[in-house]
Amino acid sequence: MSKFDYLIVGAGLFGSVFAYEATQRGKKCLVIDKQNHIAGNIYTENIEGINVHKYGAHIFHTSDKAIWEYVNRFADFNNFINSPIASYKDELYNLPFNMNTFSKMWGIKTPAEAKAIIAGQIANLNIGEPQNLEEQALKLVGTDVYEKLIKGYTQKQWGRPCTELPAFIIKRLPLRFTYDNNYFNDRYQGIAIGGYTQIIEKMLAGSDVKTDTDYFEFIKENPDIAEKTVFTGQIDEFFGYRYGALGYRSVRFENEILDTDNYQGNAVVNFTDKEVPYTRIIEHKHFEFGKQEKTVISREYSAEWQPGIEPYYPINDEANNALYEKYKTLAATRPDVIFGGRLGQYKYYDMDKVIATALSAVDDEFGK
Repeated sequence: MSKFDYLIVGAGLFGSVFAYEATQRGKKCLVIDKQNHIAGNIYTENIEGINVHKYGAHIFHTSDKAIWEYVNRFADFNNFINSPIASYKDELYNLPFNMNTFSKMWGIKTPAEAKAIIAGQIANLNIGEPQNLEEQALKLVGTDVYEKLIKGYTQKQWGRPCTELPAFIIKRLPLRFTYDNNYFNDRYQGIAIGGYTQIIEKMLAGSDVKTDTDYFEFIKENPDIAEKTVFTGQIDEFFGYRYGALGYRSVRFENEILDTDNYQGNAVVNFTDKEVPYTRIIEHKHFEFGKQEKTVISREYSAEWQPGIEPYYPINDEANNALYEKYKTLAATRPDVIFGGRLGQYKYYDMDKVIATALSAVDDEFGK
């Protein structure tokens, strides 16, 4: 195989943005991915004419006009607004917590009424310095919102009772005293029309791409394949778990094709009752306002992560962050490697932030 300027490990958003920008500067890039497809976790697969988000819902949102204009080079975006529904037992509530939520919960109409109820519930709890997530959440939103919309969902997400989770996980829980179901506050929002995979295909058009390729096996056989490496896998795995494994939560998806044109009437429904085993159901057609005769749904189950299964959410508690700092110090000894993305930098990123950090890495590498 020929020599490359960059070996880019991971054909997700970070690696693909870097590959695109490098090839625009005349660099030769080889992009490899252990999956059998490109696009990483934003991969969308067409099933029954519906673009299915195979690794969970990805709704693009940003307040950065430059990033919005950048991603629109590669796809047209619709005007989808994320307005999820929460299902608790036989009750349905709007998210995020807003006046529609409070009106349904308490039969009230005005912000003053809602604020008074919440303030009264918080005062009755007499919580001093919160000692765990449950106390922190109760001190922020009161008992009703916590019990119905936070407690069960959070327990499923983390796989343990809220009383056993640290308070700092929930630093704030926004309460919106307007009748507004728009989940995000960002100026620019939407879904890529035709799915996200096309974006990555365009970004990688100038690179050599190999899927079904494990980096650690590949580099043993091709140690001098490139001058530098862009690594978007797990930073702890790159260094052989020298200081131990970083912690993650994982997600398991169950997809189902249903012989109906509309299963739940909304793209995202969260199930906040702990008795329901899954955290949410995604009905993919609603992201693009689909009119197909069938529908595809995905049930999401939060799961403990262990080496060998896909890591999704970094557990950025004090112990893991301290461990990451040790790996970050180790990474500084490898100027031939650029670590990027949520696994390489051990940080949860929305899509716009992934693009921003990739472009920042490009600036560091090539100059602005």
